[in-house]
Formats: sequence, C-alpha cells, structure tokens
Amino acid sequence: MKVLFIDDDVDLLDVATYALRREGFDVIAAADGAQGLLRWKSETPDVIVVDIDLPKQQGFELCRQVRHESSVPILLLTDIGNEADILRGLQLGADDYMAKPLSLKLLSARLRAMLRRCHRNPYEHAIGEVRAGDLVLNREKHEVLNRYGTVQLTTLEFKILYLLSMNEGRVVPYARLVDYAWGYEGGDASLLKTHISHVRKKLRLPESGPGSITALLGVGYSLAKTDVEEADASPAPRRTLRRRLAAVREPQFPLQSISANCGTSRRLPRRVAVGLAVSQTG
Repeated sequence: MKVLFIDDDVDLLDVATYALRREGFDVIAAADGAQGLLRWKSETPDVIVVDIDLPKQQGFELCRQVRHESSVPILLLTDIGNEADILRGLQLGADDYMAKPLSLKLLSARLRAMLRRCHRNPYEHAIGEVRAGDLVLNREKHEVLNRYGTVQLTTLEFKILYLLSMNEGRVVPYARLVDYAWGYEGGDASLLKTHISHVRKKLRLPESGPGSITALLGVGYSLAKTDVEEADASPAPRRTLRRRLAAVREPQFPLQSISANCGTSRRLPRRVAVGLAVSQTG
C-alpha cells in the first residue's frame, strides 16, 4: 500500500515514515501542503495522511482539492479534543481522523481498515479452488495438491499462497499480503518472510524460475508464472506410458493360443507372436 504522509513536523514525519515502512507500507513524505499536492498528483498513493495545520496550503484545502478529483481515502491528523476541526474535515470529504500524539501501531491498523472500507481489495476473490501452474489450492480444506502429492498448510501459509496464486505472475505488495493474512492481528513483513519460507519448503518449490516465489526488494512477492505444458509434464504420465509399453512387450496370454488362432500347430517365434498379439488387441 502506498501512503502519502503530509506533516510539517519533521521529527514525526521521519519516525512515522520509518515505522510504516517496517510494517510493509511504501511511504511518500511531504513537509507542506503544496508539496503534498504535487506528490499526490505524481505518485497516485492508495491513501493520504495529512495534518490539518500545514504551511503553504492548509490540510482542509488540500482535502477539498483531492476529494474534488479523487476518491482516495484521506486520514486527518488533529489536536486532541478539536471537535470543530474534525467535523469540518469530515464534511470536506475526509474518511477518518486521528488525534496527536500518534500511536504508530494504531495508525498502521487504521490505514489498513480504511483501505478495506474504501477500496475493496482487488486481490481478494472468494474462489473455492485456484490453479496456478501445477498447484491446485483447495480453500475449504487448506490443502495444496502438486506433483509431489497433497500438502496441508497452516491458515496463514494458505492465505499467503492463495493470494499469490490468484495473482500468478504479478507482484503482490507486502502490505496487501499482510493485510489479507493477518487482518487486525498485526502481522508484519518479517513474519511474512518467515511464513513464505515455510511454504517454499513444504511444497518443495524451486528457488528461481517458473513456479518459484520470488521477492522484489522493498515491494512484495510474486509467484512466477508456469507454462501449462510445463506444469503438465509431471512424472505420472511417463510412468503410465512405461507401464503400457511393458504390457505390449509382455503379453498376458500363452503364445500357443496365438499360434492356434493363426491356423498353425507349431510354436511361433516370440517376436512374431508379440507382433500378432499387438495387432489383435489394438
């Protein structure tokens, strides 16, 4: 999730940027209203956090301009107990507010909740079974079927893989994966990395190339796309073909019966008999 954070308190801006990035957010910082407006137009953030009292351009005016052109969620930062400012901001189109001093953990949770309310997550679709390459994910049982058999995943592991599979070949941002898997329970990028490592080991995924889970540093993870033909080339069909060839080489009926059906009483050479057996059964 890309967050535009606008505040003229440089210390708060630095601390909030650092904390939110640790939570998996992509943060764009601006120190005044005019700079914030330019960043909004150039960066197209998913959500805006803006202080009401800003130099060069007030937070109220910025909120009004943004809402006139966009439905991006806006969270206002206000002083404690300033009810008049809160009401004015909400009337101008803000979606939520928080009073200073900020709890950064609460801010992170509030931002994710705003995104859920204002923009239904485009990555989430309630599909019972998902196929990605040679992986078949069963949502009800939290099971994954691949060429090695059926693997049972934990709830968190399955959610992470499910979202990656729904977006095979696309990078899913850290924040979206954390939000989908943990919701309000407060996961982070570090826990996400640990669970993805478990998924790789359990499913014996390749380290790179088709079918691997790869990380794009500072952005997110993706499940590398697998060609359908490559996914179908599993060991099972080859074993089946070998069994069929073996059945042709070693017929299950006596060679004497073949010679009898051919109108001769003498035993036929083995190579000829096998050829006749194949022609009769084919």
